[in-house]
Amino acid sequence: MNNLERLNTILLVDDDDASNFLHSIFINKLDMDVNINSALNGQEALDFILGKGQEKLELPCMVMLDLRMPVMDGWQFMKSYEDMVPKKLKDQITIVLVTISDNQDDKERANTNKYVADYAQKPLSDETFKALIQKHFSLAAI
Repeated sequence: MNNLERLNTILLVDDDDASNFLHSIFINKLDMDVNINSALNGQEALDFILGKGQEKLELPCMVMLDLRMPVMDGWQFMKSYEDMVPKKLKDQITIVLVTISDNQDDKERANTNKYVADYAQKPLSDETFKALIQKHFSLAAI
C-alpha cells in the first residue's frame, strides 16, 4: 500500500478501448484532479512506466491492469514489471489487477504477488474506483 498523499495519475491498461473509456468516465465522475492515461496491453503499459518511445509523462500512481490481453497479458506484465522497473518507481505505483473472470487461481496468484495491491472484478463502477482509491491513497479526498 502506497498511502500517497495525493493521487495524480492513473494508467488504465485494457485491450478494450470501450472499457478504458468507460473507466475514465467513472473516475471523472469522482471529480478528482487526476490525469488518466491508457494502454492497450502490458507492453504499452511497461513502456509508459519506463518512459520508452514517448515524451516524458507523469509516472502513474495507480495502474488498473486487465489480466487478459493480447501482446502482453497482465501476468506477463507483472513478470516484466518485477524484472525491469526500478524499485524507486515500484515504490510509487499501486497496481490493481482487473478481470472479468472469477478464476480462483488468479485471485490467489494476485494475493501472493508483492507488487499487486488489490484485485477487482469487472464490471467496475464509479463506486469501485472510489473504494479502491480511498483504500490505497490515505489522503485521497473524494
